[in-house]
Amino acid sequence: MRRNWVLPVGLLVLLYLFLPIFVVAGLSFNEPASRLSYDFHRFTLDNWANPCGPGDMCDAVGRSVQIGLLSTLVATLLGTLMAFALVRHRFRGRSAINLLVFMPMATPEVVMGSSLLALFVAGGVSLGFWTVVIAHVMFCVSFVVVTVKARLAGLDPALEEAAMDLYAGEWQTFRRITLPLVAPGIVAAALLSFSLSFDDFIITNFNSGTTVTFPMYVWGAAQRGIPPQVNVIGTAMFLIAVGFVVGGEIISRRRRS
Repeated sequence: MRRNWVLPVGLLVLLYLFLPIFVVAGLSFNEPASRLSYDFHRFTLDNWANPCGPGDMCDAVGRSVQIGLLSTLVATLLGTLMAFALVRHRFRGRSAINLLVFMPMATPEVVMGSSLLALFVAGGVSLGFWTVVIAHVMFCVSFVVVTVKARLAGLDPALEEAAMDLYAGEWQTFRRITLPLVAPGIVAAALLSFSLSFDDFIITNFNSGTTVTFPMYVWGAAQRGIPPQVNVIGTAMFLIAVGFVVGGEIISRRRRS
């Protein structure tokens, strides 16, 4: 234990982090005694057989997925271009932009949400689906830039130079060398961006108008008793995320071998 203490301590930390997820997964098979009860009462598969549950929960989930995909697409595109510009080019104001990129990450969500609300109201923009998408792009871009920058910073420039020495053009080098090497960072940034967008409540609550996302549905349902199907959706999203990570790792190992 003295020589190998890192592994057991790491496993204990991971167990602590995953404990709430295990509880949510267990409660997804629970038939509660009442809507206001969160104790495990009786095992059932009805929650998984009817994941939409009461009300329009599936509509809220679908809306969150749509907003997450749109904001992820835009944020990943803009953030990747910004990361390439900041890493590969030297220009006036580069240091200031590097600092400003971190501002949305360091700003409390209440401040950002209220600021965006004031901006939309001052501009006469009606609050709804698209204002939520714009708001999510605003804070997701920073995470994409930081993630892709880290990948680019660790990229060996000799690989691109070798490709160009072998008479590959700039576009060919980018498509066959640079992009495949940076792709894991871009995919990781996209997954992080989608998770942040799907999970966000505070900024969404300020700028949603009458649009109801999944976190807002859960918040509203908590006042009347959260349906157990909420745990089903949470467990399913976790399993999908794990599937993406495991699948990406398997593909990466096959390519290396």
